[in-house]
Amino acid sequence: MKIVGIVLADEQEKKEIAGIPVVCEYGDMMEYIRRNVVDEVFVHLSSQTNLPINKIIKELEVMGVTVDLNINVFEMEIPVQREIERIGNYYTVSFSPKIHSFKQIFFKRVMDIVGAIVGLLITGIVTVFLAPALLIESPGPLFFSQVRVGKNGRRFKIYKFRSMYMDAEERKKELMSQNEMEGLMFKMENDPRVTKVGKFIRKTSIDELPQFWNILKGEMSLVGTRPPTEDEFLQYEGYHRRRLNMTPGLTGLWQVSGRSDTKNFEEIVAMDVEYIDNWSLKEDIKILFKTVGVVLKGKGAS
Repeated sequence: MKIVGIVLADEQEKKEIAGIPVVCEYGDMMEYIRRNVVDEVFVHLSSQTNLPINKIIKELEVMGVTVDLNINVFEMEIPVQREIERIGNYYTVSFSPKIHSFKQIFFKRVMDIVGAIVGLLITGIVTVFLAPALLIESPGPLFFSQVRVGKNGRRFKIYKFRSMYMDAEERKKELMSQNEMEGLMFKMENDPRVTKVGKFIRKTSIDELPQFWNILKGEMSLVGTRPPTEDEFLQYEGYHRRRLNMTPGLTGLWQVSGRSDTKNFEEIVAMDVEYIDNWSLKEDIKILFKTVGVVLKGKGAS
């Protein structure tokens, strides 16, 4: 484990302890965790503490952050999975919405690597035929990249075949008033920024193929939740962060549930949390097969 920061429960004015920075005051802790890359929080307090331990753990659990609580503090009745862990010289109880075994995580990653290799071979063949048509209609880069927010707040560049004109990002501000989504996402059915070739590759989901490179690098998975843009992420409430509890995916429950046309962001969050809480390799395989059916029917994202 790598300890990246400390928050002191008392009011000591220290900038670092044993070379580890004190990242914020206790009152700002939840905001710091919401905005930064935090995989786990180790809470080490005495049994005489007056701090609201129950509230701290529940808030972190809502955000999908694993909490390691010093076992000697006291027993608490919190409806989440827990597991005995050892962190340095301390024994802890880890509270987490869902605890996965190493075997489950290993086989998910193996499935991702195999799928990514096959997907990249298909992407190479498609590129040969797609590139001339796309570049003739709209000169510029063949691929589009954008910073997205992945597991627990990690930033990465997502790749797609470019389906829009070159000034798409600048024109987005002008079109925000026509956003068809309710909440923190942007979607417009007849988006004027999309080229003719772009409409075709979006409808057939061909524009998503370059993301197999993200999957091979481990930034994405074959199945997961869709990674938000940075401006969407910065507007998240604490419970929205829960949908970033797993590695984002090329496809997911939202896309194959029959509710992919929903315009309510809160419904999307609910579906993502449902997927995370009930995740299994068997469920991933079912979603992959359903995705093939959705793509063949031409119901890709527009």
